[in-house]
Amino acid sequence: MPVALAVIISSVYFCSPPVKPELKDGWWGYGEKGSKPASATVDPFEVKVSSDVLADLKARVLKTRYIESFPQTNFEYGFNSAYLKDVVRYWVEKYNWRDHEKILNSYPQFTTTIEGIQVHFVHVKPAKNADKARPLLMVHGWPGSFWEFYKIIPLLVGTDKVVSDIPFELIIPSIPGYGFSEAPHQPGFDASDAARIFDILMRRLGHQRYYVQGGDWGAIIVKIMGQIYDSNIIGVHTNMAVPPFDSCGVFVRLLIGTVFPSLIYTPAEMKTLPSLSQQFITLIRETGYMHIQATKPDTVATGLNDSPVGLAAYILEKFSTWSNPENRFCKDGCITKHFTLDDVLTNVMIYWVTESIAPSQRFYKENLANKKLEQIGRLPLKVPTGVAWFPHELVPTPESLVRTHMENVVQFTVMPDGGHFAAMEKPQLVADDVISFVKIVEGAAKEDAANA
Repeated sequence: MPVALAVIISSVYFCSPPVKPELKDGWWGYGEKGSKPASATVDPFEVKVSSDVLADLKARVLKTRYIESFPQTNFEYGFNSAYLKDVVRYWVEKYNWRDHEKILNSYPQFTTTIEGIQVHFVHVKPAKNADKARPLLMVHGWPGSFWEFYKIIPLLVGTDKVVSDIPFELIIPSIPGYGFSEAPHQPGFDASDAARIFDILMRRLGHQRYYVQGGDWGAIIVKIMGQIYDSNIIGVHTNMAVPPFDSCGVFVRLLIGTVFPSLIYTPAEMKTLPSLSQQFITLIRETGYMHIQATKPDTVATGLNDSPVGLAAYILEKFSTWSNPENRFCKDGCITKHFTLDDVLTNVMIYWVTESIAPSQRFYKENLANKKLEQIGRLPLKVPTGVAWFPHELVPTPESLVRTHMENVVQFTVMPDGGHFAAMEKPQLVADDVISFVKIVEGAAKEDAANA
């Protein structure tokens, strides 16, 4: 015990003090900065995929060469080929992209050029009480897309028949290199660059102060926004409060917590945590993709960009296991226990028709082992923060650990069910938690104003 405490104290003591870096404007377009006229216009956008692209997709799907999975296995080796054939059969015979194109276009979409690349975003305002709407930026992750938020939009914005007691104006961008946002044409684009671009986007839309929400990469991006652009951020809500990219402090506590959990966690939290051996096995089993994408992403992306069924297997396997690790023991990966095939195939289609798998994977290489992000990771997050903790999230982050790197957690909700793709799987739970969080933040602000 004394040794563990000494490690914690020394790690915190010897870490350099946090210094907020200056995030200068970048340039991610072709050629040299300023090689084409800068534009701040916001243009309407519509998803419209050519028939030639869809015909080519179908031809490739029908020529797929399947591997032979072991007959006695389910998803323990990855996506099982027997079920993959069922998914492909549905994809070819029943799934209709044009129908989902209409759904995608049912909400207003736009593009605007920032730092040399076009940024795509969905922008939805409430039909009623628009003047009272709270601006909320919602950011997706990998291997998701802006599509993840479509079920939550009416819950936060309201509809013609249902008026939300706290209406939101939603801005849902695609991370550059994902979906319909243009990919960076220069190396080095990381989460802090995405944070800066999204802050520029919000201010371009007239929002000097706004809320942010995210999971996966989105969680990391919105946290950076709260650390760097704290004067602009009213509050940060996340459904994946992973430790920051720093090499000391939080990670040392995480390490000590796996060996001596009583030093870090409460007795109640200790009952929910997997053992050290279980955490290590899960880490090895579920993070192989990260090692590949953080080192040589273009190699595997070449195959995925050429094979739609390979792409589907690669992405959908994550929608299986990341929703619940036990799903690997299901013959169908239990995918349809959490989502419809239409839901997950639309997400795959967004990657396919935009050829965005390669730049989305490069995002890992740009972010990991990144000294700038390590520096940002040591900055305090002082703006009001809300955390929705879903029990089947990949990285266990109990409240005691979360509070070591988020200083102003005003709401920490332990959810009854759900996993990594929370906004898509459990939209009502996420929406209710966001609304509750905003009420707490604004109630505290009113109380502070009254006491001033």
